[in-house]
Amino acid sequence: MLHRVWKYGDNINTDLIYSGRYTYTVLDRQQMGQYALEDLDADFATQAQAGDVIVGGTNWGNGSSREQAVNCLVELGIRAVIAKSFARIYYRNAINNGLLVIQCPAVVDAVTMHDQLELDLEQSRIGLNGVWYPFPSLPASVQHILNAGGLIPYLKTGYKPTT
Repeated sequence: MLHRVWKYGDNINTDLIYSGRYTYTVLDRQQMGQYALEDLDADFATQAQAGDVIVGGTNWGNGSSREQAVNCLVELGIRAVIAKSFARIYYRNAINNGLLVIQCPAVVDAVTMHDQLELDLEQSRIGLNGVWYPFPSLPASVQHILNAGGLIPYLKTGYKPTT
């Protein structure tokens, strides 16, 4: 399956992903998507489609720890965020809320806005213009959480930690 790309630069912080002015006024998660990336790209929320992919540069998601910066993308149906690097709290929030995050600097350098790419999670690679770019495999535990739709749904499946 091909995914349309929305490409942005370095240091895209959580306030650009989901503005702080909505943090305490928009509490319904289903409404959050309409404000995604509003201060960075005014057209994004109205033109993005389920299955689209965001590509960012270094330090994607730095700033506050607000989960709305992940949830607004999940609510729009964004398939994944691919970046050169992620802020640690954003990366963990993404996994906890079921958003696929992939570190693949080579793809970030090669892709342009509205390109189409293919995600092959089984082979840990991204296809772009006939070239396959490898990325580090996701640990099985992370894959299980993402497949369940996030940490809470995963735990509700009866997960039992091993010692």
